[in-house]
Amino acid sequence: MDSHGTLDKAGADSEVTAHGMAIKPGMPVEITKISFKSKDIVFEINGGGKKGTKWYQHIEVGIGGPTTPISQAPAPMSYGSSVTMVFPGKIPNWSVDQVKQALGNVLDFSRHSPTVLYSPDVPPKIKEAIKNHQVIVGMDRDSVLSAKGPPDRRVREVREGVEQEDWIYGMPPHVLFVTFDGDSVIKVQQF
Repeated sequence: MDSHGTLDKAGADSEVTAHGMAIKPGMPVEITKISFKSKDIVFEINGGGKKGTKWYQHIEVGIGGPTTPISQAPAPMSYGSSVTMVFPGKIPNWSVDQVKQALGNVLDFSRHSPTVLYSPDVPPKIKEAIKNHQVIVGMDRDSVLSAKGPPDRRVREVREGVEQEDWIYGMPPHVLFVTFDGDSVIKVQQF
């Protein structure tokens, strides 16, 4: 994106083709980091597109044979992305409103109720669940993301010949399991 807020459409299409869509339209996001360079500003969204491994996750120990990693934790999933604003010269001294206006082609800064993001044909029961940050059977992935945000962990398994995915929120003793079959929630368990 340049300093006038013009999106590099060809570059964006190339990135989506190569890496897939990081954030769906209408999904709430958070700017988690802003980096200033000589001629551009990088806005990291939802933690950025990097997995963020720690230095000790790259160390392995062993004697005379195979080595064993020090950290047994799997690398974290990355859910974010970034937007880079490029200026022809040095970065101008803009106000927050001017930056928001320039980013307006890729980010919507106006506040919306989560239920407004959905079309009128979404059942009122699901709209009410989203508003109350609850998950109910019959929701799709987008409505669960609006209600609870991204899960802490995802587990995909084949059960009785059907591939299902669990989204896990929280840590013991308070854990919420949301089970998907395809794009629909089929089971919700709170522990």
